[in-house]
Amino acid sequence: MSEQKRVVIIGGGITGMTAAYYLQKEKRENGTPIDVQLLESSDRLGGKIKTVQKDGFTIERGPDSYLARKESMTRLIESVGLEDQLVPNGTGQSYILVNNKLHPMPSGSFMGIPTRVRPFLFSGLFGPVGKVRAAMDLMKSPQEAEGDQSLGLFFRRRLGNQVVENLIEPLLSGIYAGDIDELSLQATFPNFYTLEQEHGSLIKGLRKTTARPVHKKGQKKPSIFRTLKHGLGSLVDAMESKLDEGTVHKETKVDHIEKKDGLYHLMLDNGTVMEADAVIMAVPHYAVQRMLTQYEFLEPFKDTNATSVANVAMAFDASAIKKDIDGTGFVVSRNSDFRITACTWTHKKWPHSTPEGKVLLRCYVGKPSDQEVVDLSDDEIVALAMKDLNRTMNITDQPDFSVVTRWYDAMPQYKVGHKDRLQAITQQMNAELPGVYLAGGSYRGIGLPDCIDQGEAAVQDVLEYLKS
Repeated sequence: MSEQKRVVIIGGGITGMTAAYYLQKEKRENGTPIDVQLLESSDRLGGKIKTVQKDGFTIERGPDSYLARKESMTRLIESVGLEDQLVPNGTGQSYILVNNKLHPMPSGSFMGIPTRVRPFLFSGLFGPVGKVRAAMDLMKSPQEAEGDQSLGLFFRRRLGNQVVENLIEPLLSGIYAGDIDELSLQATFPNFYTLEQEHGSLIKGLRKTTARPVHKKGQKKPSIFRTLKHGLGSLVDAMESKLDEGTVHKETKVDHIEKKDGLYHLMLDNGTVMEADAVIMAVPHYAVQRMLTQYEFLEPFKDTNATSVANVAMAFDASAIKKDIDGTGFVVSRNSDFRITACTWTHKKWPHSTPEGKVLLRCYVGKPSDQEVVDLSDDEIVALAMKDLNRTMNITDQPDFSVVTRWYDAMPQYKVGHKDRLQAITQQMNAELPGVYLAGGSYRGIGLPDCIDQGEAAVQDVLEYLKS
């Protein structure tokens, strides 16, 4: 590029911050003539990453960790100088609540799919019929290659209803806060479809492709998650401190975007207009459709819903736990009458987060079929969580304090056909809005590393576009 170009990033969550950070890094290190501006409608950066420090506790109001094998987040953490703050999760038994009883997660299962016979056969999660039905996966032929299908349909066909309802569904719904009978297989776990096609059986495929962890009897399982000692909010703070002064604009909302004379004109809610040569829209799908209402090819975003979720962190004295359970938490079967969907024993999963002699529990609410629970008052959500915890852990004392967090329309639902719809929209954008790129949880993955990956990809797309 021979002359300076302006790149505007809309959205200051982890995706937008990643894009801004790496674009400004490119400018500093390689002298690329770009002016990078980051617009955020709220009064803070970080999106769903939000850490609270209270009475010696480190409490995450949003995500609490990331998968260590997804390297982009570790790479970002190292780039901002926080590698010495990385902490592995404490490991232990995890459970599934079925029929008002906590059942240990069968060892050797991968995302609920059994890979070892003995733990599966002796699990109380399934009856004899369910076990026989799941074993039929070893003999069933792969389905002929076809278009997308729901996660529920795929797994029921391979493993039967019992395994899906009591093992797979609680795990996968916990990740996406959605209904697996509507969620897209190709947009969420295409690797399972590949295993079926290549090996004829999910169980056989996982046995052949998944390395069995090597640890001696009595040793703890290796940790697979990472977080930061002072919370993930410290990553947001470190990234923000490295962004160029005067390039971050909080409480700045984009109302509308128009293409004029080879530039993009962003109409802001304060009445001003900002021009850009390229735009990265690191915002949810419904915000994109609102800013670009004149483009009919974005209409499918109107039919893409997002679920709301809430969580409550509760601090106790250790003496309040009358029935301590050796583990890191549990998820709840959809068939249960519990209103919480999961509970993390944070003091065991992340020991650094909790003072000595204290306990920190984090409960989640907000099933697709129980969205109204998110609108309950803080006291009502605490009471609801306590009622369910009393049934499992015999906790009768009230918490020393609690922190309730609500995330409205926070979990985009990748319904069947999501990838095809997104591909069609992307092609139309490239044709009609060259230099405008979508990135973030609504599109190609909702986890923190997935969002960072999309921020990195958008940086490369923008640089290639401007150079061309």
